[in-house]
Amino acid sequence: MKQIHKVYLALGSNVGDRLKHLQDAVNLVFERLGKIIIISNVYNTPAHGFEGDDFLNTCVFLETDLKPKQLMKALKTIEKHMGREQAKKKGYQSRIIDLDILFYDDWVEDSKTLQIPHKALHQRKFVLQPLFDIAPNLEHPILKQTISQLLSTCEDQSEVQSIKIWLKNPSKQFQFSDYNYIAIEGNIGAGKTSLAHKIANDFNAKLVLERFADNAFLPKFYKEPQRYAFTLEMSFLADRYQQISDDLSQLDLFKDFIVSDYDIYKSLIFSKITLPEDEFKLYRKLFYLMYKDISKPELYVYLYQNTQRLQENIKKRGRDYEQNIQDDYLEKINSGYLEFLKNQSELKVKIIDISDRDFVENREDYLWILSEISKA
Repeated sequence: MKQIHKVYLALGSNVGDRLKHLQDAVNLVFERLGKIIIISNVYNTPAHGFEGDDFLNTCVFLETDLKPKQLMKALKTIEKHMGREQAKKKGYQSRIIDLDILFYDDWVEDSKTLQIPHKALHQRKFVLQPLFDIAPNLEHPILKQTISQLLSTCEDQSEVQSIKIWLKNPSKQFQFSDYNYIAIEGNIGAGKTSLAHKIANDFNAKLVLERFADNAFLPKFYKEPQRYAFTLEMSFLADRYQQISDDLSQLDLFKDFIVSDYDIYKSLIFSKITLPEDEFKLYRKLFYLMYKDISKPELYVYLYQNTQRLQENIKKRGRDYEQNIQDDYLEKINSGYLEFLKNQSELKVKIIDISDRDFVENREDYLWILSEISKA
């Protein structure tokens, strides 16, 4: 998974419908850069350093996987998208939107293209006041003072007036509070673990991951499937039963719900493909003895990917024992899942075709998937 960085941005506008411009900018930051954790109050302030109409200013705290220069480029792209034109002369001037990086983790850089922390933030009350709203104890990595301390000693005498109108946080549009337990399922290489990670991080969920990498029989099975199929499936069933029982029984008061990258029923789907009929019948009896005591997910999300995309993903993640998986095996697994889901009456199921999407690299695709899950 990509590293997540904590970023504080300043937003300002003094042209046209200033509040709408701020809201549009916040929405675009969310759509293109990352999850917005909190937004400050909005403040009306006089133009700084030039004669012009008053600004509306705010600050946001977000989490992003973009690196500093990527982030700066993305912010400039948003400004251009919103209609900000390149300055024709030096100095400050009125603008539809102004987006500045204030802090990026504890990063310090002073180059021609990038200054982090923002070099003048400690001198500007219109930045410090909204920043104080959301991060009073944040310490400046160079000045070694908190935002609260910087605000109290700031010599800027400009009037900073709260307008008592709050911007909407677009991150709040996706809510999973109706569910205590969501399972993300899919074929080998579908992306279920990556999606579970992202949802857990963005929505304060307890993450439950299948511990398949520790199964000593899996590499052996891919080399000699007939010899190791029953042993593998029994070990998977035992491991999944033990893990899901433990994880679901351990409450986490600081998490809002549970998201897992598997459901124990996958044991029955895979075993039906890998085992001969007589062994499968025995396996199925054992499975249902155990399965009846397991909590069922309140939402079961199945990520469908076509076989070509699955193979591309398998090659990309590079597990040696997976590299010789045949197309027909993946197709049988997919058929097994779809057959199970088609006849499923106990679970609330959402099937999402992501064959033409890359939610790991493309945030727009990730938000689309969240939207589809929210419709379930």
